[in-house]
Amino acid sequence: MPSHLSADRPAAQPPGRGSVDALISQTRRLKGDVDAVRRDAAGEGSDHPRERWQRALYDLALHQLNDLDEHLAQLRDGPLPTAAAPEPAAPSPGSLLSRVGSAEWNLLTDQASWSGELFQILGRDPAAPPLTLDELPSLVVDEDRPKLTAMVTDCLVDARPIDGEFRIARRGGDVRTVHMMGEPVLDSDGSTASMWAVLRDVSELRRSQRAVSETRDSLHHRQEAARSEHRLAVELQEAVLPSWRGSLRLPHRGPRTLDLASHTLPAATQTLIGGDWYDALELTGGETLLSVGDLTGQGVGVTSNMTMLLGAVRGMAMAGAQPGQLMAWLNQLLDATVQPALGSAVCCRYRPATRTLVWAQAGHPAPLLFRDGTGRVLNAPDGVLLGATSGAVYGQAEETLEVGDLLLLHTDGLVPGHTGSAAANLLLGLAPRLAGNRTAEDCVRTVVQEFGESEREDNACVLVAKVMS
Repeated sequence: MPSHLSADRPAAQPPGRGSVDALISQTRRLKGDVDAVRRDAAGEGSDHPRERWQRALYDLALHQLNDLDEHLAQLRDGPLPTAAAPEPAAPSPGSLLSRVGSAEWNLLTDQASWSGELFQILGRDPAAPPLTLDELPSLVVDEDRPKLTAMVTDCLVDARPIDGEFRIARRGGDVRTVHMMGEPVLDSDGSTASMWAVLRDVSELRRSQRAVSETRDSLHHRQEAARSEHRLAVELQEAVLPSWRGSLRLPHRGPRTLDLASHTLPAATQTLIGGDWYDALELTGGETLLSVGDLTGQGVGVTSNMTMLLGAVRGMAMAGAQPGQLMAWLNQLLDATVQPALGSAVCCRYRPATRTLVWAQAGHPAPLLFRDGTGRVLNAPDGVLLGATSGAVYGQAEETLEVGDLLLLHTDGLVPGHTGSAAANLLLGLAPRLAGNRTAEDCVRTVVQEFGESEREDNACVLVAKVMS
């Protein structure tokens, strides 16, 4: 094949064989390192979009390193002569690029010279003559012919380098994507004498890149959907639940008997809103309903269940149901639904006339009572856990409170890494600090300062009630 260099420009010397062998060795070591990291990567075989995206990137990197290895070997060994070219064959499995083919078209003689690899890439019989520039578009699909014509014209007329892709239709209807790079070859007076180019089949490379892009887009869309559902869940909760932070303002019709405050602490990971909830409601006769609990699952569906559950609890409390009876009716209600949603709950009814707290629980942490710088867990009433057979009877307990007493209700997960009695003991350890707080909101702030900075697996909430009179 004639030189693709200008006549007044000396030909570059081919790289030394030892230098290319060294590059091949480095490439193969890097392939081994990448393959080892890919095998050790977590989530192998997972169908999660992020894991699919990572696997696609690992595969793409390995394929490109394999092709780099082959191209360096071709650089070392030199091009195949046309006579040595075998029958056209598809790229080997797992290869993103075929061997690079080259060509030169002489504008003065209208002759073409192709390497053996180019016959393979374009699916041509190596015994046939190479196509001229005028004949080359006959291999290109109709939609891409204007693109090829524009590239060749810019190169020959304006001396612009070629760097573009087009699709070719090979024998049997096989359509491949070809990447072409080239430049004009000038004669001694600066006129274009010929055009040389290198071509490679990039069909598999583009397919792998599309796979990476599609898995990335799938991950992005899934994240966007999760964020949208998260925002919707927050909006629904704000519409049906009390304020999630600060003091709880009840429409008092008489003297203020309880100072209320609350707070939620989100999980460390950005998950959808979980099922933790609390509620405070002023009942007829000046009594106050306090309740805390958690629902199974998360997301908008849980918010809908939360709306239904709080509506049922409020309605039964307004109708006069005491905590034990309320739990029993709630159990019957959930038994009648297809998907019970309540995981646990505690329900309290405060009677300001006698400063009596009546409460019942269903698999939930008992309230904590702080008085005069010390704290204790309220003695649990006799009863059964939520989810027992219909008609179950829930016991309820009574506790007489005093002015200045502090009642703390919370969900599991308030103390990261601790549940049950271990979490209760850590909360009770705050008793001396809580004794110095003037308001319920100050008490909530103390709890949040102590346990709010640590990472937690699930959302949690806390409700504080301080007896005022």
